[in-house]
Formats: sequence, structure tokens, C-alpha cells
Amino acid sequence: MKKTLLVLAALAFVTPAGAAPPTAEQKAEFLATCLKVAPEAGTLCTCKADAAMSLVDSEFMAVIIASMQGKDVPAALYDTYNDYIARSTQACGMGSAM
Repeated sequence: MKKTLLVLAALAFVTPAGAAPPTAEQKAEFLATCLKVAPEAGTLCTCKADAAMSLVDSEFMAVIIASMQGKDVPAALYDTYNDYIARSTQACGMGSAM
């Protein structure tokens, strides 16, 4: 129950109200990019792709994918990106409770 509440709190924090959710195509690109970067991390990549679908919007999903492809995260989005990393890691059963 505590984990569910934390994930719901993360949703409210990271995903702007009224923002378009990530697309199925973005989820597939996220997973493919993650597996290209870390082919041995299939379970984690799948979990992170699933978590991203509820933690971020379509626009921010593009930032995450670009980051995995080696592009820099825009400075204005550092805090949001770090929050996403922490919350997705927590949603996948890693890291500590926030």
C-alpha cells in the first residue's frame, strides 16, 4: 500500500495536469533504446518503460529517450529529470523511499 501511495504521489509531482500521456510508440522506442544501451538489463528496461508511461507526459518522454541516446538534458529540466530517475527507480523496486 505504501508503495502504491508513493507511486501516486510521483504521478502528481512529475506529470503536469492535462498533459498528453506518452504514446505506445514512445514506450517501444524507450524500451528499444534502453536495451541497446544495456542489453543485459531487460527486466529493468521493461519496468522503467512501464513506469515512465505513468510518471511522465509525452513531451518529457522524448527528453528521456533523447538522454538515453546520448543527448544532454536541457538545464531547465535537470530537477524534473532527476525526480523522474528517482521515482522510476523506486517504482521498479530499487532505491529508497522518498
